Amino acid sequence: MSLNIIVLAKQVPDTRNVGKDAMKEDGTINRAALPAIFNPEDLNALEQALRLKDANPGSTVTLLTMGLPRASEIIREAMFRGADGGIVLTDRVLGGADTLATSYSLAQAVKKIGNYDIILGGRQAIDGDTAQVGPQIAEKLGIPQVTYAESIVELKDGYVVVKRRLENGVETVKAPLPCVVTVTGSADACRPRNAKRVMTYKRAVSPTEKAKLTPEQQAIVDARPYLNLQEWSAAYVEADPEQIGLPGSPTKVKAIENVVFTAKESLRLEDNDEQIENLVKELIANHTIG
Repeated sequence: MSLNIIVLAKQVPDTRNVGKDAMKEDGTINRAALPAIFNPEDLNALEQALRLKDANPGSTVTLLTMGLPRASEIIREAMFRGADGGIVLTDRVLGGADTLATSYSLAQAVKKIGNYDIILGGRQAIDGDTAQVGPQIAEKLGIPQVTYAESIVELKDGYVVVKRRLENGVETVKAPLPCVVTVTGSADACRPRNAKRVMTYKRAVSPTEKAKLTPEQQAIVDARPYLNLQEWSAAYVEADPEQIGLPGSPTKVKAIENVVFTAKESLRLEDNDEQIENLVKELIANHTIG
């Protein structure tokens, strides 16, 4: 059977490089000032989607992301690895969205895509660590959800069987399609780029990127429809202006900071139970542990 698979992915700021310009005055993240990467657990989800595609000839994998126009970079990255195409949901009015507004906007985009069998995404994004967007999308679409997925064991007869990695063990669950499955970082890593696909799709561009090309380069893209990535606006997905961006976000980011641990002093202990006991008491007292 062929499947229509949607992979939810996010281009995130590299949290290893948070600097003084990381925040705007309104409390939102200044994404333009930070290096951008493919959210790690979304790559795990992409691998699960590509395995479903491999096992079900004729299936398609569509990447859906919300962000700045430059988020098309991760669509190309997904296509290099096996995805068929993607959509960037981008609009100034979507800026500053919290998980509630983000999940609403993405759910509207999923409805616009329509005719999907399964939606896969990473458990959480490294710039928020909330793990809320995937489950909220499932709720807004009114479909089942499976979280903390480590692998998709089987998909047939309108059901998917998923192995979940929980804190104290492993659980196998069965859910009807369509459904949302969020994948953890303990799942298999995504396959590397395919050299042939890199050569085929390296010129794939979004409308925003295409406008910056020379007429000759635009002609190449026009002659090859598969190189045209899609950009959708809030209006195109019929999003309610009161439920998107800052107006639809009850959660506000107050501040973020880059915390660097530095050693200020050292303590050498002898092989002495009393000294070790005193150290443990000190660490508990200053809340380093406990």
